[in-house]
Amino acid sequence: MTDSLEPLVRRVEEALPRAQFTRLVRAVRALKAERLRATYQTTFWYPLNGKPTNCVEQAIEALRCRVPQERVVGVEWWLSRMRTTDVRVDFHQDRDEVLAQQTGALRHPVVSSILFLNSLRRGGLLAVTRALPDESNPACAPSELDWDLVSPKPNRFIWFDGQLTHGVLDANNAVPSQRLPGTGELRLTVIANWWDRRPREVPMFGESRAYRSLGPPEG
Repeated sequence: MTDSLEPLVRRVEEALPRAQFTRLVRAVRALKAERLRATYQTTFWYPLNGKPTNCVEQAIEALRCRVPQERVVGVEWWLSRMRTTDVRVDFHQDRDEVLAQQTGALRHPVVSSILFLNSLRRGGLLAVTRALPDESNPACAPSELDWDLVSPKPNRFIWFDGQLTHGVLDANNAVPSQRLPGTGELRLTVIANWWDRRPREVPMFGESRAYRSLGPPEG
C-alpha cells in the first residue's frame, strides 16, 4: 500500500489562505470535547446560494472552486475528530443516512471531500477504494485491499467520487479491529459532501445549538 492519489483521489496542498486556515484550526480545537462522541452524527447543511454562518462554511466557499460543480446545490458538512487508537467509523460509502434508514434507498453525494487540519506522527491514513464494504470483515473493510492511501497533512484538501468506499486506518495504519492501548493522537478533519439535493433531516447550522464557537465568520 502506498500514498498514491491516482486515479481515485484528487488533492491540492495549502488549499486555504494561511491566515484563514489558522483561524479554522483554532476554532475547531477550541471545541475541545464538545460532542466528540457524536462527531459523526453532528452534521449541517450549507446551501451554495446562501452566505456562510461560521468559519467552516467560509472555508467551504473558499474550496468550492476546487471540486466539480455540475448539479451541486449544497454541502453537508461535519467535523471528524477521532483518536487513532479508537477509530469509530467503519469503511463506508457516504449516503443520505435518513433516506437509507427510512426507505432502504441509497443516494450518494456527487463528490466527497476532506480538509485535513493536522498531521500525525503515525497512523490515521485515509483509504479510498472502488470495492464495496464487506460486513463480514473488521470495520467492514473491503475484501480486496486495492486502495489509494492519503496521509493527513495540514491544509491538504482532497476530493473523490461520492460513491467510493473509504475508511480510516488506525495508529498502526491497519484496518481497525479493536481499540488499541494508549490515548492515541487526535486526528482532525472537516468533511464536506457536495450534493445535488439536500439530504433528509440535516439542519442548517443556525438551526442547531451545537458548535457555537465556530461562528459567526470573520471578515
